[in-house]
Amino acid sequence: MIVRRLVSVIIIIALVILDQTFSFSTQEAASVPIDNRIEAVSHRISNKLSECVETQKADKLLNRFLKRWEVAGATVAVVKDGKLVYAKGYGYSDVDNEKGVETSNLFRIASVSKLITGTAIMKLQEEGKLHLDDFVFGEHGILNDTIYSNIRDKRTKRITVEHLLRHSGGFTSKYGDPMFLPLAIAKKMKVESPIDAQTIIEFALSRRLGFTPGTRGSYSNLGYVILEKVISKLADEPYETYVQTHVLNPAGIFDMHLGHSLQEDRFPNEVNYYEQSNAIKISAFNGSGKTVFKSNGGNNLEALGGAGGWVASGAELIKFMMAIDGDDTLPDILSKESVKYMTTPNKLGHSPIGWKGTHGNGTWWRTGSLAGSSALLKHYSNGLSYVIITNSSTWRGSDFTKDLSVLMSRFIRSVKVWPEHDLFNHFEARQEVIALDKLPSFEDWS
Repeated sequence: MIVRRLVSVIIIIALVILDQTFSFSTQEAASVPIDNRIEAVSHRISNKLSECVETQKADKLLNRFLKRWEVAGATVAVVKDGKLVYAKGYGYSDVDNEKGVETSNLFRIASVSKLITGTAIMKLQEEGKLHLDDFVFGEHGILNDTIYSNIRDKRTKRITVEHLLRHSGGFTSKYGDPMFLPLAIAKKMKVESPIDAQTIIEFALSRRLGFTPGTRGSYSNLGYVILEKVISKLADEPYETYVQTHVLNPAGIFDMHLGHSLQEDRFPNEVNYYEQSNAIKISAFNGSGKTVFKSNGGNNLEALGGAGGWVASGAELIKFMMAIDGDDTLPDILSKESVKYMTTPNKLGHSPIGWKGTHGNGTWWRTGSLAGSSALLKHYSNGLSYVIITNSSTWRGSDFTKDLSVLMSRFIRSVKVWPEHDLFNHFEARQEVIALDKLPSFEDWS
């Protein structure tokens, strides 16, 4: 018995020595922690890992851009041949307290959320829980609940899942985007504010469609909010839970969430949001009567949900993109067939699924814009892809993503040699795994 206890102690001491022997410097990928904790890659890395001579010109370009456009902060992530070679924060996450942006900071990603929702729908199809040609409303629809039975336009019953995915469901913004008219809809529906997504959907069903489903396209946030309800019903669990459990977690992503409208409700590692100097205030979405900025209570982010409510770090967002790229470099969470279908416009030329645009050469992109944030995700077939997200909006509105695209083209070209490390697999060296004086005594062992 004593011999067995002695052998156990010797093994523990050996493990401690091995851990110290094989610890890496902070500039290299370290070994996986002994306790194998599930931890987001954005929390396992830091800005310093992407500081090198080769990227100094890129740093200057980005910092100059932020200053020119009066953008408080941004996060950038670059993947080369399946490796996260660069991940860094710029500027401030909190201007007043002079807190810099770090890799662990969460940002609103706005309509990039649609790519997440589109992926979840494709996942449900692969699980055999739906077909893209399934009807959404009506007696034979997925959402055949009584709360969705007040349908004014009979054509609504012909809307399919794929119509919503490709922005061809018949919903238009002719009289304004319903997702950004919370007070008006509350008045029309004779309910108190704040209204939820379900109320907005009921409102839309009580109106006529802008066109016959499938005949043309019109960008629709509402369509993806409806898809959120489809996912929740078929999965028999909350939309966010399904996405995290069946889409994000299997891809090794653990710190992406649905965000909140008010600054006071942000996640602890989420940035503050800033609007252009001439931004106007509007009535708060919750009916409080207060006049607020759109980025802090003007827009109802909770209702926007699957169409634009997610928050993410740059490192995890690009990891998500790598999980739906159809490439064998990193494991995908969708089949190659699903990935191809998502990135191919249909015969009528309607939008790809989830993506904002795609080219046959493998260039795909997704943009996102909200008051206080802009995001751009771009995939190239040459193995080099990137993500950039800001915590500020500008007078350019949604067109600001075009400026981000120009910036990132220059940013990428300015780096002649990218680091060889793979930050996806980086673990900071642990200073102390087991202190020698904390080893159990013989009396503690049974």
